[in-house]
Amino acid sequence: MKKYFFLFLISIPFFQLQAQELNKEITDEGNPFLLGKIDKSGLTSDNYNQWFSENYDNYQVDKSIINDLKTTLNNFTITVFMGTWCGDSKREVPRFYKILEASNFPMHQLTVIALSSKPYMYKQSPRHYEAGLNIHRVPTFIFYKNGKEINRIVEHPVESLEKDMLNITTSNDYESNYQIVTQINTILKNDGLNGLKKQSKKLVKEFKNKVSSMFELNTYGRVLFSKNQKEAAIEVFKINNLLFEEEPRTYMSLANTLGVLNYKKEAIKVLENANKRFPENTDLKENLKIIESY
Repeated sequence: MKKYFFLFLISIPFFQLQAQELNKEITDEGNPFLLGKIDKSGLTSDNYNQWFSENYDNYQVDKSIINDLKTTLNNFTITVFMGTWCGDSKREVPRFYKILEASNFPMHQLTVIALSSKPYMYKQSPRHYEAGLNIHRVPTFIFYKNGKEINRIVEHPVESLEKDMLNITTSNDYESNYQIVTQINTILKNDGLNGLKKQSKKLVKEFKNKVSSMFELNTYGRVLFSKNQKEAAIEVFKINNLLFEEEPRTYMSLANTLGVLNYKKEAIKVLENANKRFPENTDLKENLKIIESY
């Protein structure tokens, strides 16, 4: 009897941990955020309900599309990656919930994962549900059918959430935002770092003047770095620098990453070239002094 009682006692923490995993809240420097698997009850709890309910209530769903979604959406499972600290997530996720509910979507087919914004865990979750899925922007809405990814909406819709969702669940000729990131991720996955190096000039030529801002690849490089794909991050920062040669920050992102990884000579060379190009930029001068002092 004592043996069974002991087993019962040691099993309690396990079940408690399982129960506590959903809607786990972390407080860092007084700022609360959700982390890991969450659901609507977590998003409508005290620290998040104001922005969730406001954006949910104020959004008017496109009723002309909802009837079509009712017949197409149920065949899919959806995984959402978001940050309760992220402005885009705060805007789009409540709207997404409202569309799903208006479409009578079976909510057990929805999984929502809250990610961290901290440098040591940038856009990651404790159990790494995002691993291998190229989550570089939040929110990301991934649509699966029969266990296979069909398409995704990245950060914000191309047209509207309803129109994007209908496209994905019908004709699926949809192209999400940040296509350069999608292409680079595919190259890394299929051909590795050497494959990316070989194709970098081709990528620069293909995407020159087609990438909206330096932050598309800058954020992706940070995500790669935080996931210990540091050499790949350097290559992404190099491509970004070639795409945005008139943006001093691309030189700094590249040089600082090289410096952290002990490529000091290469980092100095990048910043010396940048200082010649932008002689009045004090940030570049200061950045060069810091790296030279390593």
